[in-house]
Amino acid sequence: MELSSLEDLFTDELKDLYSAETQLTKALPKMAKAATSKELKAGFEKHLKQTEGHVERLEQICEKLGVSPKGKKCKAMEGLIKESAEVIEEDAEPDVKDAALIAAAQRVEHYEIAGYGCVRTYAKLLGNNSAMKLLQQTLDEEGDTDKTLTKLAEAINVQAKEPGDGEEPPAKKTTAKKAKRKVAHE
Repeated sequence: MELSSLEDLFTDELKDLYSAETQLTKALPKMAKAATSKELKAGFEKHLKQTEGHVERLEQICEKLGVSPKGKKCKAMEGLIKESAEVIEEDAEPDVKDAALIAAAQRVEHYEIAGYGCVRTYAKLLGNNSAMKLLQQTLDEEGDTDKTLTKLAEAINVQAKEPGDGEEPPAKKTTAKKAKRKVAHE
């Protein structure tokens, strides 16, 4: 596709987002299955439903523009999903894997936020207010999901920081060393 106008770029970016969102609808169930935190699992499942709505909005916008949303492969999302798949396959403590899943999901959200911010601005400049409102709605949902992931990370990352099975926390090891030194000096 030749990009000779902002309209061309708008259409091209919509197709890219459509590809990204349809790829994500296949990845989110796998991420939900891999999550051990009930809250994280529920968050992925909720975002899957939202993502299906994002696909519908993009279809609606493209229909009004008289273009197909298909025909472009979002390579960036493909890469982000491959990284998420690697996280799923990692042999990791459950809390550590959940922390890694959150990091992977936030990379996806940040990519989507950037994409939706651009196309929303293009729609505004092109005077396409109906598309602008739909894109803003999606942008708001992506931002809310990112905030939810940050909130989950605040708890899960702390749990991931705790030692795994059978390990003593660092504070106890230090205390034990101090106790040995104290006994040795007495």
